[in-house]
Amino acid sequence: MAPHDFWQEIHPPGTFPDDQEFTVFYVAALEDGRQLRLPIRVLADGTHALASLIINQASFAVLDALAECLAEKIRPMRVEIIAGLPTLGLTLAAAVAQKLGHDRYVPLGTSRKFWYRDELSVALSSITTPTQDKRLYVDPRLLPLLTGRRVALIDDVISSGASIVSGLNLLTACGIEPVVIGAAMLQSERWRENLADAGPQWIARTVGVFATPILERNGAGRWQVSSRPGT
Repeated sequence: MAPHDFWQEIHPPGTFPDDQEFTVFYVAALEDGRQLRLPIRVLADGTHALASLIINQASFAVLDALAECLAEKIRPMRVEIIAGLPTLGLTLAAAVAQKLGHDRYVPLGTSRKFWYRDELSVALSSITTPTQDKRLYVDPRLLPLLTGRRVALIDDVISSGASIVSGLNLLTACGIEPVVIGAAMLQSERWRENLADAGPQWIARTVGVFATPILERNGAGRWQVSSRPGT
C-alpha cells in the first residue's frame, strides 16, 4: 500500500487475519474488533520496530472514530475540561472535547508568547524529538479554565511517557491533578515506568483506544510481537 494510504479507514472486524505476523503494516484492533492499519517503523537496532500513528494525517473518519472511542472511555470520569498536549495531541484533544459536548478545550503549547510566564512552563521531550530544547507552556489567560475542575490530559500517542510526564509536571506546578490521562494509542509498555515514577496513581488513570506492542523481526523476515515487550 502507498504510504499516504495509512490511517485512512477503520475496517470491520476480521478484515485482516489475526496471524500475529506482519510485513508492511501492523493491524491494531479497537475494543469492538474494528481494525486500523498502521505502518511499521523500524528502530535503530534494525531488529525491533513499532507501529506508528500520526493522527493529523488520518482521515476525518478515522479521527472521528478514535475520538468517539476515547470520549466514551473517559466519560465516566465526569471530565469538565480537556487539556491537550502539543503537537499532535491537540488534534485529538479538540475532537474528544467536542464528543463530550464541551464548548472548548485548553491547548498546551511549545511556542512562548510574550505574555506567557516562565514559572508556568516545564522542559519538554518526547521519543520522536528527544534532542530538541523545548518547553511546555500553559497560557496564563486559560489557567482559570483548569483550576478546581476535573481535567483530562490528552495526547495522541503515549510511548516513552516523557511528554505525558511533562504535561503532568506542568499541571502539578499549577496546582492541578488530572483525573484521567487519555490517548489514541498506548505504544508498547515503556511508558509505564515513567508514569509510575511520576506518581503511583497515574498508570491506573491512563486509558487508550488501543495498544500496540514492540515488534521483532523473525527468521522469515516478518514482524511479530517481541518476546521482550519492554525492549
